[in-house]
Amino acid sequence: MAMDWDKFRIFHMVAKAGSFTGAGETLNLSQSAVSRHISSFEEELGIPLFHRHARGLVLTEKGEMLYKASIDIFARMVQIEGQMIDARESGHGPLSITMPEFLATSWFVPLIPQFHQDHQDILLTLLLDDRIFNLTLREADVALRLHEPEQADLIQSRLGGFDLCVCAHRHYLAEHGTPQTPRDLRDHICLAYPDQSLVPFKNPNDWLLRAGVDVAHTKNLILINSLSAIAAAVQSGAGIATLPSFMIDPAANPDMVTILPELRSAPITIYFVYQEERRHSKRIGALRDYLMRQLKLNPMIID
Repeated sequence: MAMDWDKFRIFHMVAKAGSFTGAGETLNLSQSAVSRHISSFEEELGIPLFHRHARGLVLTEKGEMLYKASIDIFARMVQIEGQMIDARESGHGPLSITMPEFLATSWFVPLIPQFHQDHQDILLTLLLDDRIFNLTLREADVALRLHEPEQADLIQSRLGGFDLCVCAHRHYLAEHGTPQTPRDLRDHICLAYPDQSLVPFKNPNDWLLRAGVDVAHTKNLILINSLSAIAAAVQSGAGIATLPSFMIDPAANPDMVTILPELRSAPITIYFVYQEERRHSKRIGALRDYLMRQLKLNPMIID
């Protein structure tokens, strides 16, 4: 018996959503219509795929096996769809890019006007999040990542890099004094990332650990899970933190003071990442080439 691929697609969406209602919203079908499709699919296969509970749906053992197979199948279908779109595209249409929020607000966003002027037929969408978007499933077309991707099917272009500097606003230092050694940080208010939070790059609190500050047991810490918010707090005189060097450029931020150069981080590399199957995409190529040109001219990012 041939499998009904339309019902198989609906099954995949129900298993992914965990409910008929959630899948129906994605598929633009009513809850009852989705439920009928699943019941009919189960009858055709001769096996139950879900346990129905008042709180939702749970996959049966056979349903779990089918769902795992469906993930691979639909991922491959998405890849093929992307290849077909890229093969016929003329450089017009949507292009989504994901990156950490601070990288967008402090660097990427000011570059958008010129890119839009040069490529008015590209509809750019920014997805700002510290989590890793799945490019294989087309959650985004491109990612700017601050670590080297490990997946073999991803193309990565090194754009440049930056380091982190310990800094504070001059008003904070005038009131509390300037630390002369890393150990002095124990007597200051420091801004850091909470434990177990998503982080845009590895070891964001390494400067405090090197200074001997116990992040879990120090009362002078203010914990914030956003580098943009940490930067705003430093600007307001709330305390000391590490920020990317391009965010505390003296020409743009004369009231920001860099201190304790021995705690400066190793360079953090920015990678432009996309699927190997998308290598012929004119839109992706246009954005990559534009950023590379800008980075050759932009002194805020170091190699």
